[in-house]
Amino acid sequence: MDRRPQDRHLHLGLPARPVSVPGVPRAGQGSARLQAAGGMTLASSPQPPASTRFTQELHLPPKQPFSAEDLYDLKFAEDAQISPDGRHLAFVRVDIDRIANKYRRHIWLARLDARAPAPRQFTFGEAGSDFSPRWSPDGKSLAFISTRADKPQLYVIAVDGGEARPLTTRQTTPNGAGNPVWSPDGRWIAFVSHVDADERAREDAAEPPAPPADALEARHRQERQEEDEKKKADPRLITRLPYRTGTEYLGDRRAHLYVVDVAETPGRPRRITDGDLDFNDISWTQDGQAIISTQSREPEHDPWQYRAVVRVPVAARGRKPYRFLSNPGFEYFSPQVSPDGKWIAATRVPDEGSWGQRTRLALLPVSGGAARELTFEFDRGLGEFQWSADSRWVYALVNDRGDTHLYRISVKGDVIEPVLKGRRMLQGFSLDRAGRVAFVANTPERPGDVYVTDAAGRAEKRLTALNDALLARRTVVPIEAVWHTAPDGRRIQGWLLKPPGLRAGQKCPLVVSMHGGPWVMWGPGMPGMWLEWQFQASRGYAVYFCNPRGSDGYGEAFSLIIRNDWGDHVMHDILAGVDAVVARGFVDTRRMALTGGSYAGYMTAWIISRDRRFACAWAQRGLYSLISFFGTSDIPQLVEREFESLGFDNLEKLWKQSPLAYVRGIRTPLAIEHQDNDWRCPPSEAEQLYAALKRLKREVIFIRYPREGHEMSRSGEPQHRVDRLNRMLAWFDRYCQKKKR
Repeated sequence: MDRRPQDRHLHLGLPARPVSVPGVPRAGQGSARLQAAGGMTLASSPQPPASTRFTQELHLPPKQPFSAEDLYDLKFAEDAQISPDGRHLAFVRVDIDRIANKYRRHIWLARLDARAPAPRQFTFGEAGSDFSPRWSPDGKSLAFISTRADKPQLYVIAVDGGEARPLTTRQTTPNGAGNPVWSPDGRWIAFVSHVDADERAREDAAEPPAPPADALEARHRQERQEEDEKKKADPRLITRLPYRTGTEYLGDRRAHLYVVDVAETPGRPRRITDGDLDFNDISWTQDGQAIISTQSREPEHDPWQYRAVVRVPVAARGRKPYRFLSNPGFEYFSPQVSPDGKWIAATRVPDEGSWGQRTRLALLPVSGGAARELTFEFDRGLGEFQWSADSRWVYALVNDRGDTHLYRISVKGDVIEPVLKGRRMLQGFSLDRAGRVAFVANTPERPGDVYVTDAAGRAEKRLTALNDALLARRTVVPIEAVWHTAPDGRRIQGWLLKPPGLRAGQKCPLVVSMHGGPWVMWGPGMPGMWLEWQFQASRGYAVYFCNPRGSDGYGEAFSLIIRNDWGDHVMHDILAGVDAVVARGFVDTRRMALTGGSYAGYMTAWIISRDRRFACAWAQRGLYSLISFFGTSDIPQLVEREFESLGFDNLEKLWKQSPLAYVRGIRTPLAIEHQDNDWRCPPSEAEQLYAALKRLKREVIFIRYPREGHEMSRSGEPQHRVDRLNRMLAWFDRYCQKKKR
């Protein structure tokens, strides 16, 4: 489930043991299983094409199908940051430590003024990860966050080399630092750290503790702090709602703003906010006297709801009242001060109504005054954005029909035009003073690489080839766009992968994959699903996915149409797409599988309670009772806003919209996958569905992953992600093998 509307613009260890399902060959049995699943042999062909014969003559190995274990070899790029002067580009490269079963993030650097700007690794170390690179205004230094000393701490390093200097440490910032932002003059860096009332009182009462005398004292301090943390949770006193999110309990700590002098090593951070409130964003005013942030309006409101834009004086230390710059009625996100210091750009949504409402771009005067919307008539929501150096434009990512483009919006509001389009999903972009754009792009042919282009978007250059070595050894299956008409005449967009080697007249099994959200948009460049789709297609399955009503990227009305009705209309959209694919003649309708996660886990259970066409199904991290979801999820307000009811006020309405109410209709063999620390869709949702099906003596299995949360399939432990892919395929193979006639 999406936590917030802006998150829509959205997403490596030990080898997994082969998964054994009774009656199913193991994953390592290769072509024998491929032929059983797809009715064809993918590893070879009686008459290889000329290109393959040429490859064999050169004694090069032919391309092989993808495996789940290829996840360990994939590299990913994040957070492309071009320096203000345009000379350098920093980005985060994500590698997988197979032995440690962890992700390793390091910062890489490219010289854009060089003839061949080949990226090189800039930060090193096996002790932790480095991320969030942020350029100083003069482009000579780079601030970043690192976990090399356990908790994430703030560092700065000169671009021409040398050792990174810590600006925060465990002694000064025991709970870690995040979201670093340079002041306009480059003297200060603001950041966010989470502290509770007792910790704030200790900060206000005295100077930070003296550094430890030696390593032994440092270890003793750390052990005492860890013991204090354990005592706080034994027993755990809860006074807020929600009281847990992600994979953790929230406790009493709130997000507060700090500033630190860049010249000091280590620095002496100074908190500038106070109270039982959360401050979520940082943008300096051009005079460096204040920070524009977002603040929860009331202590007991959800930490991501009712965000107001506030002006926080840097010298205040929380003792002066913050000036509210926005009026009630909207939730604001990511305010950014224009380079000329006159305006604040922020995305916003109404603080009432459906989460399917599109995010709009608004301008607020820095001096105070009424907001002005720039995208009121633009029927697409906006993701991350950035000002141009001349303050005339705001550049923003826009989801549209399966792709993510870069647009620019004039401050007058009279021009909204694309800068970068294409069949791909963009993310993590930045601009230099000349208007050049650095970004990460995910295409149907390859996971994310880093690109740079000019201000007009006409001189695009790919700077990285992170996965070229792997792709040279694998057969990448093309992804075809497929439109179909729903029963009520609405046009629905989908995509199709066919297994390689499928010959005319052959039939193959089909996997129908559904997205969660529900206000999410999938497309052929979806980074979090790329390997899963390629893996399933490589193993002999056709794969189909679509964006049914409720999805982002097709206008606000398309997203809002599912309010108060999550089930049947979306089901009809998806099944009409399946019918359209089946009509092409290559799908064996006796061998179709259905899967989806989060809201799509809900849809998996909903569909198989009404429709018997699927041979099996795999429901992932779903919600199955809106009544229990309201009381246990970290987003209970979802039920209030989408079904216009508190969970206990209209039980009949919520029960009618819950898949669990129709569990007796489920006859399809079902695998239920869930994560033990998922507080978005808590494990109790899966437990109820599993128990009901077991009591009804239906065919069902339950797979639980320890330590994992809602994002496991995208960012969980690598070993678990590989296990999940293999285990899911084994379940599909069990029911979708070639039927004997």
